[in-house]
Amino acid sequence: MSTIDEVKAVLGRALALGDRAAQLDAATGLFGNIPEFDSMAVVTVLTALEERFGIGIEDDEITADIFETVGSLSRFVEGKLGR
Repeated sequence: MSTIDEVKAVLGRALALGDRAAQLDAATGLFGNIPEFDSMAVVTVLTALEERFGIGIEDDEITADIFETVGSLSRFVEGKLGR
């Protein structure tokens, strides 16, 4: 499974998107586009990503750019994985 597919799966579970998770793609906006994705959901998503990928995310690494789209979030995870 590709990183973006795994990130989509994490988003789907963390945000309880149900069937809507399958509609996500790299260009899908997060903040403002997915109602469930709000400032409170950021912590849930980050924790889920850390657990799924075995990575650590420091507070100073978190920027709004990371959460612009599904693609930007996937690229961030790939960077953490060294891919």
